Amino acid sequence: MDGFPAGRARHSVQVMHQVLLALLPGIAALLWYFGAGVLIQILLAGAAALGSEALALRLRGLPVRAGLGDGSALLTGVLLGIALPPLAPWWLAVSGGAFAMLVVKHPFGGLGNNLFNPAMAAYAMLLVSFPDALSRWPAPLPLLPEDQPWPGLLAAGHAIFLPGAAAIDAVAMATPLAAFRDNRSLLVAQFYAADPLFAAGTFAAVGWETVNLGFLLGGIYLAVCRTIDWRTPVAMLTTLGLLAWLWNDGGSSASAGPPGLHLLSGATMLGAFFIATDPTTLAASSSGRLLCGILVGILIFAIRAWGGYPDGVAFAVLLMNLAVPLIDRGTIPQPPGTVRQQRSRSP
Repeated sequence: MDGFPAGRARHSVQVMHQVLLALLPGIAALLWYFGAGVLIQILLAGAAALGSEALALRLRGLPVRAGLGDGSALLTGVLLGIALPPLAPWWLAVSGGAFAMLVVKHPFGGLGNNLFNPAMAAYAMLLVSFPDALSRWPAPLPLLPEDQPWPGLLAAGHAIFLPGAAAIDAVAMATPLAAFRDNRSLLVAQFYAADPLFAAGTFAAVGWETVNLGFLLGGIYLAVCRTIDWRTPVAMLTTLGLLAWLWNDGGSSASAGPPGLHLLSGATMLGAFFIATDPTTLAASSSGRLLCGILVGILIFAIRAWGGYPDGVAFAVLLMNLAVPLIDRGTIPQPPGTVRQQRSRSP
């Protein structure tokens, strides 16, 4: 166990198990509405992350079995796989998982030392490099044509490993946030009634609202178990909802989107409870974690309302990661005359 203290490893495994359990409701909703490609993406990204982790540990002369046993690489791969479109080409998940480990995590010293959240850094890299591929989400189950079956393992595997050759790849829709950004003339109520994604939904867009509620349920479980600090997600969601309410403009055609759209679309709940709360890249103090949540909420809304991308969770979290050292410097009290030391960020 040289290089990986037993106590830290056991705690990390316990945390990983709890987080994976908490992800299950959201993953189940993704599978139901968007097909078995979700599972394939998770497996591909998870395998790539584990393989790249093993390679990096061997090159650094660290014990591979102990390093893989802490669960951090597997969790990174699962989070990346969840974020990818279910029918995205296989090499996106594989290259993203490798990038997360070999570029984002280990060059900074490995677990507890990385500056950026590996899963979100990998997703942002893929989004900037291949924006078209990452915007092609399939239609949710209730909106599939009658002659189009639910994408099971065989059909999804065909689309993922033979991109462009499967007819199922043609059944693609804009995400709710992207569809809303394209609205230039309709009132919010009129747009909701006209767009099939929103017309079939209850609170926001069909499918996406259930997925976000699933991740919300898992996030509440983590907060109750004290696996995560509730301050960051509560501050983020409150800030995002308040800004959406202020810029909703009474539901006019100039609206930046009502609160329900922002809270129950895209990666909002996944980001709030599973990404922004990453202990390695989060502020150390309670006040700092509140500030991190507020900053992430502001950045997500700003990117969605005025930025170049429909969703902004990944970029908001990465920008907040950059600010964490400064936030720690301003929020962690130090006795007079002491020298500030670099704190450990191990989970």
